[in-house]
Amino acid sequence: MFTKSFSSPNVYKAIGPYSPAVKLGDFVYVSGQLPLDVEGKLVEGDIQEQAYQVLKNLEAVLAEMSLEMRHIVKTTVFLTDLNDFAAFNEIYATYFSDPYPARSTVQVAALPKGAHIEIEAIVIDTLVYEAQAAHQHGEACGCGDDCGCGDDCGCEGDSCDCKEGEAGDCKEGETCSDGTCCG
Repeated sequence: MFTKSFSSPNVYKAIGPYSPAVKLGDFVYVSGQLPLDVEGKLVEGDIQEQAYQVLKNLEAVLAEMSLEMRHIVKTTVFLTDLNDFAAFNEIYATYFSDPYPARSTVQVAALPKGAHIEIEAIVIDTLVYEAQAAHQHGEACGCGDDCGCGDDCGCEGDSCDCKEGEAGDCKEGETCSDGTCCG
């Protein structure tokens, strides 16, 4: 099977026959998170307290895959009362930054366990691509690791005295740029 299920010991156990999150390739589908504590008890309180718990649960499920809230590309929010929308938004805004995920918010008649809010998410795992981009731009470099990134690493003396467009002292796959080999 190409899918893998994920759960978190920091989030309540699924309350039905479903996976808290399923990953297929780079795509992650996170099931609706409720405002339940780790024991599965409903967090009492207003919409802001419940929204905080839901987002905390979502964050914990993502952490099991080394992902963060910034990897979320779409959320669907279910509220039992759209009059809570502004108060919910205040908490939601503290968990995300620009560019914000796409979002749909709908009012529903009821949610499991008497919750006032539930949030599901679609996530893209970009960690491999981020690591590749960081290495190409020298962000993962450190002094003495022979990454060939020159001054972009913050290290002095990494220059190989190559000439623009020539391989010179550069390793295979690297090119010369301003006297520094970069791959």
